[in-house]
Amino acid sequence: MSVRGMPVSRRVKTGLGALAGALLLALVPLPSGPVQAAEAPEIRAADADAEDSAMTLSGKKGPYDDFSDLEVTVHQTENLRAQGVEVTWKGPETSTSTDYMNFLQIMQCWGDGAAGPEREQCEYGLNNASDRNLGLRTLPKGTDPLERKYAEAPAGSNPFVPFQPVVGEPTDTNTDATYFSNNDTNAQPYLRMRQDGTGEAVFEVKSALEAPYLGCGEIDPAAGRTTPRRCWLVVIPRGTHDPNGSSEVSTGLTTSALSQTNWDQRMVFPMDFSPVGDTCPADKQERRVIGSELLTDAITSWQTQLCSGADARFSFSQSGEDYARRLIENPTSTSPGTAITVAPVEGGTEVVHAPVAVSALTVGFFWEDGNAGQVRDLKLSPRLLAKLLTGSYPYDIREMTFQDPVPDHLKTNALSLIVDPEFRKLNPYFDRDTAPQLGPNAIILQAGNSDVNALIWRYLQSDTEAREFLEGKPDPWGMKVNSFYLPLGLDKDAPIDFPKADPTLTEVSMTTGDEIRKISYGQLEKSPYSNDMHNGALKVRRGSNGATFQPAQDVSAPSGVKLVAPNVIPGQRKAYAFVDAVSAMRYGLNFAALPNADGVYVKPTADALLKAVDRMPDSAVAGVKAPTPATAKNGAYPLTAVAYAVAPLDQPADARRDYARLIRYAAGPGQTLGLEPGELPPGYAPMPKTMRDQALSAADRLERGKPADPDAPPSDENSVAGSSGGGSAAAEETGGSTGGDGSGTTAGAGDGGATDGGAGADGGTPDPSDAPGASTGSGTGGSGSPGPANSGLASSGGLTPGEVLGIVRWVLLGVLVAGGVAALAGPVLLRLSVRRAATGGSG
Repeated sequence: MSVRGMPVSRRVKTGLGALAGALLLALVPLPSGPVQAAEAPEIRAADADAEDSAMTLSGKKGPYDDFSDLEVTVHQTENLRAQGVEVTWKGPETSTSTDYMNFLQIMQCWGDGAAGPEREQCEYGLNNASDRNLGLRTLPKGTDPLERKYAEAPAGSNPFVPFQPVVGEPTDTNTDATYFSNNDTNAQPYLRMRQDGTGEAVFEVKSALEAPYLGCGEIDPAAGRTTPRRCWLVVIPRGTHDPNGSSEVSTGLTTSALSQTNWDQRMVFPMDFSPVGDTCPADKQERRVIGSELLTDAITSWQTQLCSGADARFSFSQSGEDYARRLIENPTSTSPGTAITVAPVEGGTEVVHAPVAVSALTVGFFWEDGNAGQVRDLKLSPRLLAKLLTGSYPYDIREMTFQDPVPDHLKTNALSLIVDPEFRKLNPYFDRDTAPQLGPNAIILQAGNSDVNALIWRYLQSDTEAREFLEGKPDPWGMKVNSFYLPLGLDKDAPIDFPKADPTLTEVSMTTGDEIRKISYGQLEKSPYSNDMHNGALKVRRGSNGATFQPAQDVSAPSGVKLVAPNVIPGQRKAYAFVDAVSAMRYGLNFAALPNADGVYVKPTADALLKAVDRMPDSAVAGVKAPTPATAKNGAYPLTAVAYAVAPLDQPADARRDYARLIRYAAGPGQTLGLEPGELPPGYAPMPKTMRDQALSAADRLERGKPADPDAPPSDENSVAGSSGGGSAAAEETGGSTGGDGSGTTAGAGDGGATDGGAGADGGTPDPSDAPGASTGSGTGGSGSPGPANSGLASSGGLTPGEVLGIVRWVLLGVLVAGGVAALAGPVLLRLSVRRAATGGSG
């Protein structure tokens, strides 16, 4: 029965119930702290899902070395993508600490047989492991008495094991880099066992996107392959003997892992990948999304579930947020219908801003310390970061030793981070009585423009010591900012990029015959960019920033010489980068602790991220949180950011419906942490309920579209975040759709779009100077046009949950009292109450 038709006696009972409810609400005590953060899981919570598929295998006795007591564990074997996988081992104590004895060799292989791969199917080779045969496919004659298949070769050469790809011709020489090279192979030919018999590594596995020659996870319904292709991780233990029985302590082992005797000792782990391929039919209507890398991994995970049962699919193109905003503000008929940004759209375009993901920036690192294993903990102050971002360490500008001359403008500075007294004071582990070293090379920074880059600069400016260093004030040990960065005003301006401003060139030479050939390198070669944050994390996992400063012969170059990267020696790999927490988690990097506004060093746990979100003020657009390091207190992580889906209201109705479905999925099932397709990958923090409700309200508003009368206010202005000055924040509408529908539109890869593993993004970020409409995605998305600004989504982010709940409690109290009085007062007041509720309770 309708309200208007409710019997009078029921109206009286309803009114009394409302008044009683109001009294009870007023007496309920408020929580004392940020309840959302208190319930937040750790950012690594999904590690438990990975461990569910962990597998442990034991070795066996060989002709000379007994590995029966060796146990190797691969800590994730299911739901894999391009990522890092932890591998640990334990066995008996080793009798020697000699180099190149007692170690593991690990490789990734394809192979459709149930027993595992053949040696020809493994990515291995072209990794020389310090100029010895351990990392090659060569099998020198006479070194293995059990070798039969590759015992002979043409005169003057040694036999080798060719690599056979899934599709294509096998390699025809030992140095054939058709499929992989020394620069991108994931093979690990030398992972030392410690003297107590233990060890650990994070192995980079590749899906069919990164390594089509392996085809891991590939599906191809047209070819009859409807389930993902299984691949294999092969671990080969090595002891103190080569296959012929030699055991020369002075030289160590020298034979390839693929030699028959060594191959016979292999331990084979099945590796099951998530589907790779077009899991959503291409004939469905395409809806284009463009923007922040912060959402790349999430939307990739959501693809399959979003596509199921839907009549449209999504393509996501990773780009700088500034470029994405311009496509929304100045749309064309081919512009994407939704952008993913951190900072809001502030122009005249009438849009909704829906929060879809919470993540953070971090310094991810992988530092080996020789026989001691890996460094797990680092502390980096804002001033140390300021030194790194401004090329203020001479070692980040040119390759050098402690004896080499320092450029004049850097003469007073510590040669590198690791010998900086400030760094050693924070990290006493490095202040030991050992031989000094200068590595690692420069920190890796992404090349593209991004809102999150500006967040890093604002973090430095929020710290007095870092800001004064950027102004030109020396630190207590006399180190000054690189003078070429002073004119950039980085103590005040927060650019969306990382400039390389030092023009210093260093000349190097090499002799070929009687001729000396010379070439120069500069900051860009010694401190190269990564394509994006995902690519930066991958470089760190491989243990090198990719610096090229060594000369090598190149007959195709005009000078006959080129610059190459030096060999990366296992046990001495050190690299670090500013990356998103999701990419750092994906490749198993360690997190550096950074100080928040209280000066407390914190890491990006889910709890710390949600505490930061809880304290963020609104941006210029009400309801859209502004990442603000200066407010990150009480355990909050200072480099936290929120990704928003921004969609114009004047798109066609079918496009609005599809984009609303994507937002609902993101705010619903898409916030479940896990490794299964459709879940939220590790590195994100599940959004608090207030943000999920905010997104659902925005989705409802988007689906309703722009009001018919352009002069009339929106029917539900609380779910719209428009241009700056768009009105005060309002309580969020909670009566809309719950977004529980798991079906929706798919985030399938468009041309150049970011797919699993960041593919597409590696092709570079679209140039912000490109004309609007030059999206990297394919197909035609919904169009949009400018419209009037609207009011914001939510109440100020500067309030704590307790404060917000307190305000809401008194608002609800007033509503309940008014409703009760209306019910008791009769039909006139009742109708007035209903009319007010229908308009959002405004007077």
